[in-house]
Amino acid sequence: MSNRQSSIVNRQCSSVEEIRAQFPALRRRVGAHEVAYFDGPGGTQVPEIVGQAMLDYLYHHNANTHWAYPTSVETDQLIEDARAAVGDLLFCRPEQVVFGQNMTTLTFHLARGLGRRFDKGDILVITDLDHHANRAPWETLVAERGVTIRSVRFDRRSGELDWKGLDRALEGRVRLLAIGAASNALGTITDVGAVCRMARERGVLSFVDAVHFAPHQLVDVKQIACDFLACSPYKFYGPHLGVMWGRGVLLEEVPVPKLEPAPDAVPERLESGTLSHEAIVGTRAAVDFLAGIAPGRASRREALEHAYAELHRRSAPQFERLWSGLRALPGVRVYGPPPDRDRTPTLAFTVEGKTSKAVARELATAGLFLSHGDFYAATVVQRLKVEGLVRAGCACYTTNEEVERLIEAVRELSINH
Repeated sequence: MSNRQSSIVNRQCSSVEEIRAQFPALRRRVGAHEVAYFDGPGGTQVPEIVGQAMLDYLYHHNANTHWAYPTSVETDQLIEDARAAVGDLLFCRPEQVVFGQNMTTLTFHLARGLGRRFDKGDILVITDLDHHANRAPWETLVAERGVTIRSVRFDRRSGELDWKGLDRALEGRVRLLAIGAASNALGTITDVGAVCRMARERGVLSFVDAVHFAPHQLVDVKQIACDFLACSPYKFYGPHLGVMWGRGVLLEEVPVPKLEPAPDAVPERLESGTLSHEAIVGTRAAVDFLAGIAPGRASRREALEHAYAELHRRSAPQFERLWSGLRALPGVRVYGPPPDRDRTPTLAFTVEGKTSKAVARELATAGLFLSHGDFYAATVVQRLKVEGLVRAGCACYTTNEEVERLIEAVRELSINH
């Protein structure tokens, strides 16, 4: 956490007990155990404010857009309110916020549009550290447009990007760099601001996948200075939806496929078909939930700054304990950067003699919900030469007691392997 973030932490922020009271999912039990949700990197639980906002929309405002009757007018306004909320989250203008089914769909849509301007021999740079939603859309352009793909490797021991390899990859006829701000498998945070500067100096467009980054670090697209950025509200306590930001002029000019009668103004020209209005409304509620962790601020952005700083202050020692506790166990191996590096509170590990699915299944019987496999970061798992990973993530509702429960449960598995 930066000195500035430390200075703005305020003790008026909601306690973990107050936060947990807003999540109905936390009342679930498995036998005698309360469920501890460590599956946040694959999708966090949802507070009541989000579900209530979505139900209210469906029950009282449900309509299609741009017509003259009241519920349609109300729908238009609710969508604009959501753009403003996401604008505060990403630190951008509301009209730069594009909604879609999910980040993957939006990325494919953008890739098709940008690809219309790419020629045979053009080069696109991706990384081995990325989720395949930020690899496959660009790789499809090899067959469609004849482009060449360069993929930057990462260090298997540290889980960090090969910066010298990245610098070399940006040489020549490079048209676009697609890079993740944080690895959803290893928790690695990459300095995408520095990366985007490298790209911009070479006249290369940059697309940032902030899906795993946005739940843990407050996004500032001006500071990152990328050309496009995408994230997913369901990773930060919202509904399943995709969000993309783009520079205004690029959003206006990118030749995306669209229906002729559809709006040609930004941002709607990039939003294909009828959207999930209830999910858009729920996304605004999710941003307001995060801002509500630090109430009484002058603006929603200021509240978000305080909330993110406080949540980081709480999750950092939880992750450090989780890392040291699991790393000390026999037969357990942890992956990714250590706690003293810039990273998210997401830990991947393996247990000797057990598949990732078997570990996750056994932990679930103790009320510990963790994800397993490759998390669509298949290249990461292949490079690590493992069958799969078990992944634990700390969220705003994670307690110290839950962390200890997980360490003890993995200890029992490792002893009995």
